[in-house]
Amino acid sequence: MALNNTVIGAINFVAMLLSIPIIGTGIWLSTEPDNSCVKILQWPVIILGILILVVALAGFIGGFWRIPWLLLFYLIAMLILIVLLASLVVFIYMVTVRGHGHIEPSRAYLEYHLEDYSGWLRRRVRSSYKWDRIRTCLSSTNMCAELNQRYRMAQDFFNAHISPIQSGCCKPPTQCGYTFVNPSYWISPINTAADMDCLQWSNEQTQLCYNCNSCKAGLLANLKKEWRRADIVLLITLIALIAVYLMGCCAFRNAKTEELFRKYKQGYT
Repeated sequence: MALNNTVIGAINFVAMLLSIPIIGTGIWLSTEPDNSCVKILQWPVIILGILILVVALAGFIGGFWRIPWLLLFYLIAMLILIVLLASLVVFIYMVTVRGHGHIEPSRAYLEYHLEDYSGWLRRRVRSSYKWDRIRTCLSSTNMCAELNQRYRMAQDFFNAHISPIQSGCCKPPTQCGYTFVNPSYWISPINTAADMDCLQWSNEQTQLCYNCNSCKAGLLANLKKEWRRADIVLLITLIALIAVYLMGCCAFRNAKTEELFRKYKQGYT
């Protein structure tokens, strides 16, 4: 019985360690400028990781100090958290399965259209109330200013692999036919009827294309890229957590079986 309780405690210690990549993923998302402006995924991930840490700690204490009700709490609560984590992994995959960049002639970077992305993601940026807050946050970053420092010549910029959010927010759509002055200053559009975003462009550095649908699409493209990376980490952790949980269930069952056998043996003798 003591051996099995030690095994259960050790297994729950591993479960505690598995909460670290989950919490770390949430913290990583919160440090990314786009995610810190949108504030959708990072806190659910961090909270879920902390809950897994607390429940695993309860199982660790229950295993080493032989507290049956605490072990039972661990088994039930961890099962619920595993289901929640699995649901989150599936949800992230489903909302990021759509959306891609579009190739433009003589451009290395891609351009993005809002309608390509899932309805759930589009609703996060569609309302003016939500977007005003996100736009203010994005305009306070240096993501466009750093393009001006990095690229002086038009051809250098056209050959650059810039991020989706920079492509959508820091320059006008290519099909508008603006003339390059620097990466965030463009003049003399040829075809403003090509896209409604052509009329939204402003050379005012606090405005640029932050009111454009292309900026919203670039933001969602960035979110998709980062959320997919986070989803891979969460999926790997989920698989490991399920394996640890099943081992814990087996150890707990064996401990209970040995306890019943010991009691039966004592009663028989």
